[in-house]
Amino acid sequence: MSHVIVVEFMSLDGVMEDPSGSEGSPHGGWAFRYGPEAVTGDPFGLGELLDTGALLLGRGTWQQFAGIWPGRDDPFSAKMNAMPKLVASRSLGDAGSWQNSAVLRGDLVVEAEKRKQEQDIVVMGSASVVRTLMAHDLVDEYRLLVFPLVLGAGTRLFPDGGAPADLTLVSAQAKGVTARLVYTR
Repeated sequence: MSHVIVVEFMSLDGVMEDPSGSEGSPHGGWAFRYGPEAVTGDPFGLGELLDTGALLLGRGTWQQFAGIWPGRDDPFSAKMNAMPKLVASRSLGDAGSWQNSAVLRGDLVVEAEKRKQEQDIVVMGSASVVRTLMAHDLVDEYRLLVFPLVLGAGTRLFPDGGAPADLTLVSAQAKGVTARLVYTR
């Protein structure tokens, strides 16, 4: 069976909200304060998953990415553009503005379970999608790029009141000023 893999930029206190600053939050843009080295290339070490997996995004993250990735032509961007992309949305009618994108029709949990039978699913950003998958015990792996700052407020990856989870540290690697942590269930 394949896996559901959540990849996130995250502050030391667990905030995943608005790393690029595009959402206009008070602390937005924090991931880019440290220069491009931490976020360029394949920062999460996805490697082969970029060729074999599917990307699952919420509408907001998909719209942001659809405005960025199609115009880039470096090797990582080419792989992101070529990946199948699934958009979890109740309001987006068409996902044709970014190649290989399709709006998920039906229940997110049911569709994710079905797709997981066929291939790995990589979830980027998309807090509501991640939380839904977490609530249904569907996340198998977390790849976190942790930045050396405490934001004190914002949407956290693991919210208060969430279900406990026992995880195993698979790897910890310095990447510039960040730490890339990989945990599995």
